[in-house]
Amino acid sequence: MNRRHFLAALSGIAALPLTTPVRASSLLQSADMRGSINAVDLGFRPDAFDDQSKIFERILNTAADNNQPVFLPPGVYMVSNLKLPRRVRINGVSGATRIVYGGEGHLLVAEDAEILELSNLVIDGQNRGLGEYTSGLVEGRRVQHCVIDSCEIIGSSKNAVSLEHVSGRVERNRISGANDSGIYSVEGSGLSLSDNVVNDCANGGILVHRWQAAEDGTIISGNRISRISAANGGTGQFGNGINVFRAGNVQISNNVIADCAFSAIRSNSGNNVQILGNNCARSGETAIYSEFAFEGAVISNNVVQGAANGISVANFNEGGRLSVVNGNLIRDLSIRGPYPAEAPGFGIGIHVEAETAVTSNVIENAPLFGINIGWGEFMRNVTATGNVIRNAGEGIAVTVVDGAGSAVISDNVIQGTKKGAIMGHKWVDIASGDMALHGNQGFENLTVERNRAS
Repeated sequence: MNRRHFLAALSGIAALPLTTPVRASSLLQSADMRGSINAVDLGFRPDAFDDQSKIFERILNTAADNNQPVFLPPGVYMVSNLKLPRRVRINGVSGATRIVYGGEGHLLVAEDAEILELSNLVIDGQNRGLGEYTSGLVEGRRVQHCVIDSCEIIGSSKNAVSLEHVSGRVERNRISGANDSGIYSVEGSGLSLSDNVVNDCANGGILVHRWQAAEDGTIISGNRISRISAANGGTGQFGNGINVFRAGNVQISNNVIADCAFSAIRSNSGNNVQILGNNCARSGETAIYSEFAFEGAVISNNVVQGAANGISVANFNEGGRLSVVNGNLIRDLSIRGPYPAEAPGFGIGIHVEAETAVTSNVIENAPLFGINIGWGEFMRNVTATGNVIRNAGEGIAVTVVDGAGSAVISDNVIQGTKKGAIMGHKWVDIASGDMALHGNQGFENLTVERNRAS
């Protein structure tokens, strides 16, 4: 095509009549989910001042009977005390469809349900009180398939999301301002909690619990959790970014967690927990904890900066044992914690006790110990090899109390300690010379070799 023909073609296009502008309502209609019920068409009015719970409940029951999703156009919808039917799928417009709790009971409860799907909604509790019988702003009990996706859930006077005997996924949500925890799951089954932003919650970020110790299998991955308080007090029951209690086979990976009153990640009595590749900043107490009656913990490739303690694998006296602590970077610890420290104190990079391999970790600026092996007689079958420790009160402290088990401490590089590179302890008291220089000092349960101290 030559230039003259091209210009003629352009003039022809310019001469065409303009099409009728597309109305916003038509665009919105085209964005509805295929086959869904538009709640506005059935009398559920956006931006109405009155509570429309009965109308909405009738719409949801109709949709459940026909196995259809419900679409909510942009606007504010005031509702309360909704008992959801067995099949619920509610979809809105992200950031524009707002469900507001009217108070005096509960907001959304699904019980003995097949499907609960909520997406692209703002769910606002307005900090109004929830009844004693409910534990969260959005609550599911015995739900076979639950999906809460791309919602914003704010202002709950209890938990934001509370799940009991639920499977499914909670992902890509923004949760803030809960007066208890952001997401609470108890007795879950194959649940996935991923890519959520959880912040400014009064007692916890993400909690995965069970009534009794058993396999759970929840995956907690890719979440951003920050500014978690411990309004209920205590010494670690509250104030954790991620908390696992009695739940086995849980994987906690690739989360970014900052500014928690106690731990970034705390597993209590959770068997076979994996804590992998997390970034933990400014924890008030121990950044990563596996404690009490557990068997099996893998804690690898995490970054800890700023905490009272870095990583603790503890409570052999309660049955806590069997772990790998590998490839972690821990730095800039503090001797100050959220309560007066019990012996031996705060400022420990890594603490372990039984059937544990501590390998290839890098620890810098641990004011008390870089690595602490055992406590009193509670130490058995520990290896500490290939670690780098720089700037610590003591590089490695190991218990030499009568009755303690065996440990191998070898091939570590330790620089800049104030009280010694490798020191034996009887409880808080130093009970040996520097073993990095003089060997195991006659403690036959210890093998100390090929360490380099300067």
